[in-house]
Amino acid sequence: MSVAVLDSKTVTRFVEAKEAFKKCVEKYFKMLDSNGNGVICRRKLREGLDLLFTVEHESTVSKEDIDNFHSMIFDKFDEDRNGKLDLYEFAALVKEIMMAMARGMGSLPVIVALDQDSLLMMAVQHEIGS
Repeated sequence: MSVAVLDSKTVTRFVEAKEAFKKCVEKYFKMLDSNGNGVICRRKLREGLDLLFTVEHESTVSKEDIDNFHSMIFDKFDEDRNGKLDLYEFAALVKEIMMAMARGMGSLPVIVALDQDSLLMMAVQHEIGS
């Protein structure tokens, strides 16, 4: 874990940097597509969301509620309803989540603890490198 300072512009600029964002999404997609078949199943997406976004669940949230949440996200982005996400669907999902996080942060800087491999850390690193 590392501590970073970021705001909505940090995240938005990263998503809008098409090549950098695409490269990052492709990296994470390949990591989750462990068998290399070009798609991600529900189980792999759940594991991936926990890794990519470092979400802490309050102890009052049941496993069933968390499973339902992940299932809802999967269903929203599985456009062709084949029970799997391809790279295009996964990229749309990641972009939507990142932009929602940016809207939630607002314009004031926030201090957060981030895993080195999280997408928010990639946004911070992109801003530092720009």
